[in-house]
Amino acid sequence: MNAKHAILDRLASALGRPVTEGNTEPISSSDIPREYRTTADMGEAERIELLTDRLVDYDAGVHEVPLTQVPQKVAELLGDAGSIVVPHDLDSGWADKTDAKVLQDSRDEPLSIDELDSVDAVVTGATVAIADTGTICLAGENTGRRAITLVPDHHIIVLKKKDICTIVPEGVAVLEERGLTTSPQTWVSGPSASVDIEFQRVAGVHGPRTLDVIITD
Repeated sequence: MNAKHAILDRLASALGRPVTEGNTEPISSSDIPREYRTTADMGEAERIELLTDRLVDYDAGVHEVPLTQVPQKVAELLGDAGSIVVPHDLDSGWADKTDAKVLQDSRDEPLSIDELDSVDAVVTGATVAIADTGTICLAGENTGRRAITLVPDHHIIVLKKKDICTIVPEGVAVLEERGLTTSPQTWVSGPSASVDIEFQRVAGVHGPRTLDVIITD
């Protein structure tokens, strides 16, 4: 089997479809070579420092506060926002201090795109963060539907220290442990940005123009 067939077989296997070369058995993930690092020895303080460095480099705001101060920090970052959207299962209290109108969104009762386009910001939790790449993964509880994290212009993410890992394989392992590998996922590395044909950087093209990350206990 040549490399092309091997790649196509693995794609077909991942999608649960018959593979080529007459082989109808799905390819086991255990057959895939994994010689790369799967763990990294780094303490919590070092992970936070590394993640902060990456996020700041990506033009994101990073704010480390105790859990009891999260609602106040959220309100401070929202400023004079008139309305915000939150997932229906967002941790109770995180958006309690804001004067903005709070709209809840869920899969069963989703807000329309027009409604999302009219709000000033979105507040969500996070599933896991990867310090080495400055990436935050949104999947499952507290993170909401993908639409609510892409349409509003300002995204505030509340990230717990225990959910910060060092390298990508550790982050993927967390998703596997929590049964989220087949769930919709959004991986965020800073605010949305793109570069046009003249190499001019433009913010907010594919998602929020402003990203703030609150790191808490």
